[in-house]
Amino acid sequence: MTIQTISTEAPTPTPDRPAPGGATGARTWHRPLLVLTAAMVALAVASVVGLLVDERTLLGQPIWAKPLKFALSIAIYAVTLAWLITLTRGRLRRVSWWAGTVSTVALVIEMVVIVGAVVAGTTSHFNVSTPLASVLWSVMAGSIVVVWIATLVVAFALFRAPLGDPARSLAIRAGSILALAGMALAFLMTSPTAAQVADFRGIAGAHSVGVADGGPGIPVLGWSTVAGDLRIPHFVGMHALQALVLFVMALEWAARRVAVLADVRVRFGLVAIATALAAATTATVTVQALMGESIVAPSAAIAGTTAILWSGAAVAATLVVLRGIRRRRLSHAVDE
Repeated sequence: MTIQTISTEAPTPTPDRPAPGGATGARTWHRPLLVLTAAMVALAVASVVGLLVDERTLLGQPIWAKPLKFALSIAIYAVTLAWLITLTRGRLRRVSWWAGTVSTVALVIEMVVIVGAVVAGTTSHFNVSTPLASVLWSVMAGSIVVVWIATLVVAFALFRAPLGDPARSLAIRAGSILALAGMALAFLMTSPTAAQVADFRGIAGAHSVGVADGGPGIPVLGWSTVAGDLRIPHFVGMHALQALVLFVMALEWAARRVAVLADVRVRFGLVAIATALAAATTATVTVQALMGESIVAPSAAIAGTTAILWSGAAVAATLVVLRGIRRRRLSHAVDE
């Protein structure tokens, strides 16, 4: 993806004053989201510095790990949404532009709360131990709802936009739906656990299933290595969009060198398989987390299901490619 530069003499594009070429032809990226991306990259760097110089921990993890993870995730989300908005058209592009702006504001609010909590040496998520903490947690939850709705608006606009290549269209539209599903899975974490209800200590909600938050976890990511962790399906579903878009772009690049991939039906078939695999994987890790199983110690049922999914995808992809090769040979035979 290449960001087009705008002449400094040209007026700043807005929903009411698009860049030269009209609302349907403009390809200017959403500037507030790009600024947010840059800010999150800077925050990620600052968080790395924090990890090196600040020895404090919170729930068993370095206290600056959470800002680092959120900064990187939001940077990826923001630059992706900025690009997706360029693909929308007509009146829905104007609506999408404002949705992107609202999403930017909501995410800034969330990160202010998260970083503020780190500076104060306390938790931001699920914290209802004081009136102030409750208000801040409610603000964060509301911000995420706003971001989800804004993403839904852009996804709707993408379903109405002419995206051209069928494989790319499928990757973008299906990826948007999976991202929305992954974001929605975060709400599974917001209900208080039975242990919290029985012995309330100011925390209502948890990442882990089966144990209290703060136990052994994967470095940096923090995902539990001894129990289920609902952050995993949230992550897998939310970033399936980027994975599918990068996959279809890789296919388009490879199509210049591998003849069979020049067939749009082959690329569409491979993207469809990848989409189904991403959706099934999201469902599998969700079930695994809810069962209280660690991602690093799956049960036989989860491991078997995963093996079947990936093997089936590999076989299906092979058949799609072989069918494409056969079509090419038949076409050459007819031409001769």
